[in-house]
Amino acid sequence: MFFAQYYLDCLSQASYMIADESTGRAVVVDPRRDISEYLADAQARGFTVEAVINTHFHADFVAGHLEMAARTGAWIGYGQRAETEYAIRELADGERISLGEVTLQIMETPGHTPESISVLVFEHAADEVPYGVLTGDALFIGDVGRPDLLASAGVTAEELGRMLYRSVQHKLMGLPDEVRVFPAHGAGSACGKNLSTEKQSTIGAQRATNYACQPMSEDDFVAIVTAGQSAAPGYFAYDATLNRQQRDLFDPTAAPRPLSLEEFRTEHATGAVVVDARSPQEFGTGHVRGAINIPADGRFAEQAGTVLTPDSRILVIAPQNREEEITTRLARIGFDHHAGYLLGPDDALAATPDQVAPASRLTADQLRTALAGDQPPVVLDVRTCSERAGGHIDGSLHIALGELPRRLDEIPTDRPLVLHCAGGHRSSIAASLLRHHGFEDVSDVLGGYGAWALLTEPATA
Repeated sequence: MFFAQYYLDCLSQASYMIADESTGRAVVVDPRRDISEYLADAQARGFTVEAVINTHFHADFVAGHLEMAARTGAWIGYGQRAETEYAIRELADGERISLGEVTLQIMETPGHTPESISVLVFEHAADEVPYGVLTGDALFIGDVGRPDLLASAGVTAEELGRMLYRSVQHKLMGLPDEVRVFPAHGAGSACGKNLSTEKQSTIGAQRATNYACQPMSEDDFVAIVTAGQSAAPGYFAYDATLNRQQRDLFDPTAAPRPLSLEEFRTEHATGAVVVDARSPQEFGTGHVRGAINIPADGRFAEQAGTVLTPDSRILVIAPQNREEEITTRLARIGFDHHAGYLLGPDDALAATPDQVAPASRLTADQLRTALAGDQPPVVLDVRTCSERAGGHIDGSLHIALGELPRRLDEIPTDRPLVLHCAGGHRSSIAASLLRHHGFEDVSDVLGGYGAWALLTEPATA
């Protein structure tokens, strides 16, 4: 048996290829939209990809099922409850898919979404114990999939939570301890709240350590898995819908369009949004007025999907030689409306000082001084609820970054604003978003709450 996990750190997303090396027949599970890595591996090993299976309608990225089917002729499989605009094979609970000796078996595990399935992997068809189980977003390492993402789509979080209870507590925990667990996401994903950095585990380990796998009543399970979830990024509903639809295919040969300074300024003047993917430090030194800072070195796609809208026409200012990477990462969440990127941004910005502004960034000590003054600023904390629970600046307003675009009208406009996150990355995004929307006196804190805590914590002997 050939078994490979492909892990995408910036989206905390895992996909898989399983093949029978004697027959060369392969299946890809939960692929991302840029599929070259799967195709290269299959070609190198002489595999024929016969099927692509999605464990559910993903909300945090656009899956690559259509691309895989177009390139390989593979059929597309989903659980029986899935409804799509394109042709699929509906996979029934208990159905087995033979690749030769290697065999897959479908297990319906609804709860994160109604159509969710897990995939049992048997190295030999006659094995009584599976080699592993691909759990999609039903069971993570250290957590389970959140059941609230579809609460506005005709299924309540409580209904999904009760489905998830049966899927996790009865079906998945009914597997033998030695079965390996391979989830679709890891730490950092907004699809859960307590995901581990580990990329695989076992049923036994999850039975012993995962809070949601402990014996409990259905009511207790629903209460515990729905509590404390962070706000879902704004693009989740868009991607979940897009994954049901017949859509345009990702074209890896379509290079982003380079723009001269004059072309760039024309696009900007006609409504394109400038996404500056440089570091907060570089952005702070000088940036195009109205640009939104979404640093490439981080969770770029998820954060872009949080502060932009899917129909945004995007102008990119990228770190050197990373323009294609940035457009690919945007395409992974279905944000395909690229106007182009600015050629030679350092020289271009230097040549147009009237169009460039620095970003105000305060040290923790400067913030402390400002708060003690006659006209203290409004401090806005853009961390998650769980982060804030560990400590916060007295009197600060709290709006997590994921909620900020839809709560702009709650932010005071009559006083200076100082934003902070944990370390200064998300606050640069948030501050630039506010400036983009017309807020004028906006700063963020260098080093974030970590720097504030070091400044204000009592000295120890």
